[in-house]
Amino acid sequence: MVKFIESELVLLKKEIDEMWTLVYNQLDRAGEAVFTMDKELAQQVLVRERRVNAFELKIDSDIEDVIALYNPVAIDLRFVLAMLKINTNLERLGDFAEGVARFVLNCEEPVLDGELLRRLRLQEMHSEVLSMLMLAKRALNEENIELATSVFAKDNLLDEINADATTVLANHINEHPESTLACLNLVSVFRKLERSGDHITNIAEEIVFFIDAKVLKHSGKVEETYPGKE
Repeated sequence: MVKFIESELVLLKKEIDEMWTLVYNQLDRAGEAVFTMDKELAQQVLVRERRVNAFELKIDSDIEDVIALYNPVAIDLRFVLAMLKINTNLERLGDFAEGVARFVLNCEEPVLDGELLRRLRLQEMHSEVLSMLMLAKRALNEENIELATSVFAKDNLLDEINADATTVLANHINEHPESTLACLNLVSVFRKLERSGDHITNIAEEIVFFIDAKVLKHSGKVEETYPGKE
């Protein structure tokens, strides 16, 4: 029985890795579509979102089978439960990538103001989201708690950029009222990237739970790990 469950957990981990790569590519492409206003690239993100949804359902089904057939306990059970929640969070990240891509498809502007994007620090925010996602993946692969907890502090930068974006966009609208609609819609891109950071933080919490049986959510430990987090 032990040998069988070990092989099932290896397969489950492989599926999660594949889902992770798919979602990373979705977020990467969605951001690139915004920077270039490439509607064809944005449409590709929407098409691939169906693969993300299908993959989530398959992984959920496989996890249910593992629990029903092998009744995992101790660290095996923690691993399975962590994969279940990580899978859900990855699917939500795929949704955010789709939402960012829809901004490009719905925007009537042929290009976005380069100076505005620089002041908004949108590219920095997008890069940070991708960095957090890869860092969390490394933490899982290496079963490294330090890497997992380092994700938490990186989320502060996303919160900061998102908070500043409203003021920058309001000032830009005052100076360029013709861009009001595009700017208002751009707010949704920042919101989705900020929420992406929250879900990657959730993933990091699940990794810590799996490795060290620590439940960080609602325990106060998250706030202790986030210096200056309000």
